[in-house]
Amino acid sequence: MKLMVLMVPLILVSGFVVIFGLRSTTTSSWDFIARQPAWLWWGHIGNSSLNGASSVKVHAKESDESPPLINGFSPPPQAVEALPFEDPNVLKRDVSETSGPIAAPANEALDLATKTRHKTEHTSLEKLEAGLQKARVALKEAKNGKQADDPDYAPAGPMYWNAKVFHRSYLEMEKQFKVFVYGEGEPPVFHNGPCRSIYSMEGNFIHRMEIDGHFRTKDPDKAHVYFLPFSVAMMVRFIYERESRDFGPIRRTVSDYINLISGKYPFWNRSHGADHFMLACHDWGPEASFSVPHLGKISIRALCNANTSEKFNPIKDVSLPEINLRTGSIKGFVGGLSPSKRSVLAFFAGRLHGPIRPVVLEHWENKDDDIKVHQQLPKGISYYEMMRGSKFCLCPSGYEVASPRIVEAIYAGCVPVLISDHYVPPFSDVLNWKSFSVEVPVSDIPSLKKILTSISPRQYIRMHRRVLQVRRHFEVNSPPKRFDVFHMILHSIWLRRLNVGIHDDHFSSN
Repeated sequence: MKLMVLMVPLILVSGFVVIFGLRSTTTSSWDFIARQPAWLWWGHIGNSSLNGASSVKVHAKESDESPPLINGFSPPPQAVEALPFEDPNVLKRDVSETSGPIAAPANEALDLATKTRHKTEHTSLEKLEAGLQKARVALKEAKNGKQADDPDYAPAGPMYWNAKVFHRSYLEMEKQFKVFVYGEGEPPVFHNGPCRSIYSMEGNFIHRMEIDGHFRTKDPDKAHVYFLPFSVAMMVRFIYERESRDFGPIRRTVSDYINLISGKYPFWNRSHGADHFMLACHDWGPEASFSVPHLGKISIRALCNANTSEKFNPIKDVSLPEINLRTGSIKGFVGGLSPSKRSVLAFFAGRLHGPIRPVVLEHWENKDDDIKVHQQLPKGISYYEMMRGSKFCLCPSGYEVASPRIVEAIYAGCVPVLISDHYVPPFSDVLNWKSFSVEVPVSDIPSLKKILTSISPRQYIRMHRRVLQVRRHFEVNSPPKRFDVFHMILHSIWLRRLNVGIHDDHFSSN
């Protein structure tokens, strides 16, 4: 009883210190987006046993409030606060310590072999985490350091939240980031995807990841992340039963695949899927991800449909650019007139699709000579030529928040006007979209001309120049080039992996 009387107050005091200590953490030591409202998230995920009965340990929590919307748009994810730095070169164990006796009874030898393997795996994981901690420290130091030399491209300018930090992060990614692609599954649903459609980023990324020789590793113990190579677009084409409108076959396919790889490999259960990622440009990508709760809530989801009102979480999820590669290539789609030769203030052409476009058409179709809005273009007028000759290109969402017009506008050198609510634009953890685009909430559609004409000629020229500078980050190249869309997607995934520390309680207790 005396012991209890002493212990209870200590426990209560400790609890208050932990709770209020976490709540008082309001600033980040990284500064991708220092001017945006910050929220911190650092998840340490541990496996408490070998049978998959894992526990998630969070050492700093997400804000209790949802990230605030800025002009109807969710701000980009705040980079997380790095843990206190420990020398990454000093590991708790070395592989050489795991060698056991030369001979032992059969059962003891098996048990010893299991423990030895576990210690080896633990050391491999520790090495990965130590390398990530080195990268975190390098990013923190880059904030106030010198710009790194780069023979190809050195990011600079207001298009980036912090160009030096981004550049250092990119170089660290090139130096150490490794991706393991699960080999299980058969085409056309797995290891395959569309490459000549509005969902082309699914097939393009899967194909590039499969043949990549730099970032892909065939040794899963050396991987920082694990790619689930299924295509939601191909599931819709080959598995979905249109007559029955039954989503069940897609859910079962995703669930069965997670069950397969989690039973064959230890990595899903080790992290609850936090170091696994899926990629989908189909509208049903988010729905497919929740076929397995941990896939939707914990794993990294790279999605074109980056809608915060539909559970897109910019802290852990990645916003993909939607690129309609009609011919499988961007050849012939990149380039446009100089600012002085762009005679049209704003342009849009597109079908009634979703709730926003009808509002645009209602207010602006055939209503103003400066704002060319069409449901269907007049005969003989080229859609792409209109983009190349317009100052601003309207990019209203359809049924889903993403629109291929955003990248089409960037290709044409036309300043994109994003008309949407709850949309997180691609690569917004690195790119400051407000410096090279115009964000218009749906409620301000009637004021479009007033908003656009309030931008001075000098400011428009700056925005146009910045569009041309960031265009490299959206270009699809074969083979990929540094800083292009393939590498920017990987970089976004790399950043999310930096936001997570993984350990295994079972291993660390031995």
